[in-house]
Amino acid sequence: MNLILLALHDIPSSQIEHIARLSGATRTEQIAPHAWRLRDAKPHDDIADYCFEHRIDYGFVPQGKHLSDFGLVVMDMDSTLISIECIDEIADMQGLKPQVAAITEEAMRGEIDFAESLRRRVALLEGLDEGALQRVYDERLQLNPGAEIMLAALKKHGIKTLLVSGGFVFFTERLKTRLGLDHAHANTLEIVDGKLTGKVLGSILDAQAKADWLVKMRDELELKPEQVIAMGDGANDLKMMAQAGVSIAYHAKPVVRAQASYALNFVGLDGLVNLLSN
Repeated sequence: MNLILLALHDIPSSQIEHIARLSGATRTEQIAPHAWRLRDAKPHDDIADYCFEHRIDYGFVPQGKHLSDFGLVVMDMDSTLISIECIDEIADMQGLKPQVAAITEEAMRGEIDFAESLRRRVALLEGLDEGALQRVYDERLQLNPGAEIMLAALKKHGIKTLLVSGGFVFFTERLKTRLGLDHAHANTLEIVDGKLTGKVLGSILDAQAKADWLVKMRDELELKPEQVIAMGDGANDLKMMAQAGVSIAYHAKPVVRAQASYALNFVGLDGLVNLLSN
């Protein structure tokens, strides 16, 4: 295995050497400005705590594993591809952000059912002018750091992209067009006479639906599970991530970090590119 170290800062040589000793690595080599590869490394109980303490992301990657080995990357939207939770920002237009954000947090930690949480949150938006959605997109929605670098690398290798979100089609479709994503699926807010009704149209795209879309796309592309990467941050992403050969917890809740193949706690989305640069 190779041990990949990623950070937002220069990693001091003393820290690299310490991790190399812990892992028994035979050679260290810099692969990017803030990324290192430690060859022939072995897991050690102290590596996780040491790296977290020094704000270093890490991953044990099989030698020879490369991004080009994959054919599909499936991404969550809110707090993964983008830096906000769209529904929280929509609620802010109603002066209800604290109430809605609290329900969002419960759902992302896995403490309440996602579909129930979405219905409760959307109900609070009843009567809001639909123009608030465009305002959120224009004024508040930002890509997470490294998103465009990651997407460019995926396109370079011919890897298909699927954005699947428990959020709203209003945002996923705009991001799909803007970023050249291959597919996108999300929930649809009911709007009547220019106002949100507080309801979601059709069945809610929940954790199981996210997993189902991954499997459907994987099968259509005739890919094996090990050729699929899934990225998410909340409990609602776990079923989807379990269907992928590689799962990435991006700045995620502890329950997600614990179950993912790799966790990117500090670096941007482009960390995926350096992680799989063997």
